[in-house]
Amino acid sequence: MKSEHRIVVLGAGYTGLLCAIRLARRARRTGVRVTLVNPSPRFTERLRMHQIVGGQELADHRISDLIDGTGVVFVRGTATAIDTESRTVAVDAPDGPAELTYDSLVYAIGSSTDTSTVPGADENASTLNSPRAARDFAERLAELAVAGGTVNVCGGGLTGVEAATEIAESHPGLRVTLISRGEPGPLMNAKARAHLYAAFDRLGITLRVGSAISKVLPDGVELADGTLVPADACLWTTGVRVPALAADAGIAVDERGLILVDATLRSTSHPQIHAIGDAAAVRQAWGQVHGTCQSGLPTAAYTADALARRLRGKSVKPFRFGYFHQPVSLGRRDAVIQFTHADDTPRRWFLSGRAAVTYKETISGSPLKMYRLSKRVSVSASLSKGGRATRPERTTR
Repeated sequence: MKSEHRIVVLGAGYTGLLCAIRLARRARRTGVRVTLVNPSPRFTERLRMHQIVGGQELADHRISDLIDGTGVVFVRGTATAIDTESRTVAVDAPDGPAELTYDSLVYAIGSSTDTSTVPGADENASTLNSPRAARDFAERLAELAVAGGTVNVCGGGLTGVEAATEIAESHPGLRVTLISRGEPGPLMNAKARAHLYAAFDRLGITLRVGSAISKVLPDGVELADGTLVPADACLWTTGVRVPALAADAGIAVDERGLILVDATLRSTSHPQIHAIGDAAAVRQAWGQVHGTCQSGLPTAAYTADALARRLRGKSVKPFRFGYFHQPVSLGRRDAVIQFTHADDTPRRWFLSGRAAVTYKETISGSPLKMYRLSKRVSVSASLSKGGRATRPERTTR
């Protein structure tokens, strides 16, 4: 009789949840026990956090319901330490401390917005790091809108753009300023960026581009040149940080704390540990993969399949991934979809308007459909493997 192979998946975000569900099905005949660990019993749709800020209520998806019928064991709790020698994970659970033993560990604890790099951001700015934080900020905005208040959205990345447009559309009484060191939509082509800027104009969003933020104050933000941009509320969307859990355990990480992985997404220092999504420093021939749901889900599906193959004594090919698009919502009635090369640089083609809204909604809703289908069949999680830009190398064990 085969001994049970214990696999612990840390994190039930987009990547951890898919990996656990897919792995349970792919490896069910190999004597595997899959345990999924997450602090919250609720699955957070991070792709929709800006909708909460706009005052919308999202569906309540429970992790226990999403894994029902898979055989995955759900443990509610926060991983506080990893002992790579004994291969155990310490978990702080509502019922008290617990310890989980693993033969293989999938590290899927993602990133959050970093408020530690600019003075005052932690105390005076809100984030989208949790549904509760987003909901609290939404309530504040609703109050300010009545009085014709002002709000600064700090960061011109895709999260900042989506949040600023959602707020401006939902609360016409608010004056919204988007503050960014660089130009919003830097990886869009000229026509797609023009549509983005037209949306800012239509929604009455003021842009402050070209100056870094040096301090966040209770009544606004101070720029590097000394200019004060006043506001009644501030949303911080720039900068990313990851937990120190991996580094504290002695697992090899890069300068940002991401786990260093080989071509098959195994830790370079501890091969029994697999890192996926925002937690992994994944490189392709064209460069470094940056953390998005678009890249995270393929790492999850790949790792589930790779683990299942290794348990059967089969070889594993290197991970391959290429970007396909940049979907950006601009409120509920507009969007822009920039199609890209494998390295995320823009192609000529893009979608905008109602067609883009439908496209974006399809993309945002696809993970939940993928989880349900993955209980029964293998569903592709990649829109592109990168073509020639990610030409496969030799097969590894």
